[in-house]
Formats: sequence, C-alpha cells, structure tokens
Amino acid sequence: MTKVVKFGGSSLASAEQFMKVGDIIRSDAERKLVVPSAPGKRDSKDTKVTDMLYACYAAAEAGEDFKAQLKAIKARYEEIIKGLHLDLSLEEEFKVIEKQFKEKAGDNYAASRGEYLNGIIMAAYLGYEFVDAATVIFFNDDGEFDTEKTKKTLSERLKKTERAVIPGFYGAYEDGRVKTFSRGGSDITGSIVAGAVKADVYENWTDVSGFLVADPRIIDTPPGIDTITYRELRELSYMGATVLHEDAIFPVRKEGIPINIRNTNSPLDEGTWIVESTCQKSKYVITGIAGKKGFCAVNIEKDMMNSEIGFGRKVLQSFEDNGISFEHVPSGIDTMTVFVHQDEFMDKEQKVVSSLHRLADPDMVDIESDLALIAVVGRGMKSTRGTAGRIFSALAHANVNVRMIDQGSSELNIIIGVSDEDFESAIRAIYNIFVEVQL
Repeated sequence: MTKVVKFGGSSLASAEQFMKVGDIIRSDAERKLVVPSAPGKRDSKDTKVTDMLYACYAAAEAGEDFKAQLKAIKARYEEIIKGLHLDLSLEEEFKVIEKQFKEKAGDNYAASRGEYLNGIIMAAYLGYEFVDAATVIFFNDDGEFDTEKTKKTLSERLKKTERAVIPGFYGAYEDGRVKTFSRGGSDITGSIVAGAVKADVYENWTDVSGFLVADPRIIDTPPGIDTITYRELRELSYMGATVLHEDAIFPVRKEGIPINIRNTNSPLDEGTWIVESTCQKSKYVITGIAGKKGFCAVNIEKDMMNSEIGFGRKVLQSFEDNGISFEHVPSGIDTMTVFVHQDEFMDKEQKVVSSLHRLADPDMVDIESDLALIAVVGRGMKSTRGTAGRIFSALAHANVNVRMIDQGSSELNIIIGVSDEDFESAIRAIYNIFVEVQL
C-alpha cells in the first residue's frame, strides 16, 4: 500500500514543524512519497518564503542589488537545517539561484526555488531520494499541463525508488525552463503524483482538521465534515470554501483515489475524507454551506421568449463577446436572469446591454447589483423531503429576502441569491435550521 503525503507551507515553516512532519511520516510505513511546499509563515507577522522570492527576483529584474534579500531567504533555510541538526549545505544551490536571477530566468523559476530547496532538506531529513519536479512534471509550449507525458514519466521514475520527495508547485517546459502551477499548486503536484503511481490514499496535511460545515468567520465553531464526495467538494470549493486547491481534485478523481485532509498540528484527528462515492450518511441533511458576495443579476424579459429558438444562445453570446463568464442562469417563461461577477461586469455593462438589444431584442433589461450567492450542498438532500421549504422558512424567519433560487437536476445543491447585506444572516439561518438544531 502506498500513500502520497503533501505538506503545506505552515507545516514546514520551521525546524519544529519539520520535526512534527517527520514524526507523522515515520509513524506510517505506507507514507512513501512526500510532496513539500515552501516554508510558510512562522507567525502572523512573518513572510512566506515564496513571497520573499518574488520580491527578491523583482529587485533583480529591475537591476537593483538583491543580495541582502537573497541572504535573508538563505537564513530561513539555514535556520531549519540547524534546528534539524543536518549535515547539509545549500551553498551551491544559492550560487545557482543568484546566477539565474542575474540572468533573469523568470519569476516562475524564482518562485519554484522555495519548494525545490525545501524538498532537498526534507529528503535529507527523512533519508528519502530527492526527485526534482522539473524532471518529471511537464508543460507544453502553450503552458498547459502535459498530462500524458507527466503520468508516464512519473510512474516510470518512481518505480525505481521505494521512497522519494518530489517538490510541489512546479514542473518544466520541453526545453527545461521552469513553469509553476497557480497558487496552491503543491496540492496539484501531490494529486498528480498520487494519480501517476495509483496510490491508495492521497493525504493532504495542512493547518486545519479538514473541511467545516460552514465558514468559521460567520459561524462560531462549526462542526467538521467527516466524509464528502468529489462532487460536493467541487460545489463548495466553487462557492469559496478553500482548504484544498480545486484543481487538485481531478487527477485523483479520475483514478478513484480518496483524499484525506489532515492537520499537522493535530495528527490524531481523522480529518475529512474526500471520496468518489459513499454509502455513509452525513450527520446532517446538508454536507456544507458556502457562498460569495459581489454579483450582479442581469434580468432579461421578452414575451414568448420560451418559443423563440436560439434566444438563450443570443443572450449568452452578448456576455461571451465581452469576455464575461456567467455563474448561474435561472429562467422563467418570459424571463431569463444571468448572474455575473460585479467587478468583471461593471466596466462593460452598457456594452453588454447594447449587445443584448442588438442580438436578442428583449422587451426590457434590468440590472441588480450587490448580490450574494449561497450554495447549500449535500447528498442527503436527494432523499429528504422539504429541504427547499425549510430553507425558505428559515430565511423568511430571519427577514432575508430571497432574490433567486436554483436547484440542479442532481438535487445535490441549491443555490440561493440574496443581497450582500443579508449574506451572513442567511448563512446563519440556514446553518441553524439544518445543523444547530441537531447539535
């Protein structure tokens, strides 16, 4: 049995945290492949090494003296090495980094060095083999991840080693230039490694014990989620629930590999299991609640709209032609509403309205701003009658006016639109009716 374990920046911010990670890995012989992030913040006033590298490279690119900044980065790693009592020097690596910065190797290269150096330390500390991600994770010339080449190369490379450390966050183009994933990319690397070796489990270790039913900034100490399906997680992540980078779901989902979100600082906590499917019932009718503010609703009205072939396409083309993606499109017999991000839409609203009139010839176009969308997600809703009714009742009792409700055919989630000012009240009301009453 093989487990791929990824550790986030807060888990590797200091020698003390490294020791916790070492104890976790050594406590289970199945934890054979390790994906580390760059050192994160040691405290709230600290700076992540990745941010230090970005700033250092910006100075180098501007032709400024960056040696003091590079020295500060080096000191962070030396502090970890000293704290772990390792006979290890990164002197040569920093000489190469300094040279590459002078030659303007690019900010992708600069940012990747955080994970690269931490990977070297982790491999030395564990006695594992170090595998540079640039030799096994690939991007094509367009900067898109090369799934097939990476999967083939990784699986062949890792067959040759029993235990290895593969740094997260980066890979390389065909010509060897370093390319990074987006922020949170170490989650993606861990998932790619797990998929390539067909691991039994992908453990993602961070500083929280998994997903919570609701945002703790709104709900005081909400309970954790024991088990969540990939589909449920996708819905919650899309609406702002961020513990795991959402792109990290796909490589393991394809292989049917479960993800276990764990807490480095509370290693005995079971955390949250993310699975393809399960017969286990959630504790509550809903699995979780998440939402985001800052939407606009563009309401389009036209008599006999439902009988006009191509009307919906013409409406959406108006948004596409102006480079605006839509979030939800609820509709009635003679009405259609398109929800969009307000910050993307504001500067282009009149262009969109003009395009709507030109292409779709509506009777009226009306715009509402400062709206929030809330997703109520749960596999248990499908088999429970009256879920939508309970939501409406709870919101009415809290004096929250519902601007929109949209339920997918899968009955996995219900999307509710409310005003921004009612956002927190709405989440509390929904939480109270489904979760608080059962606690």
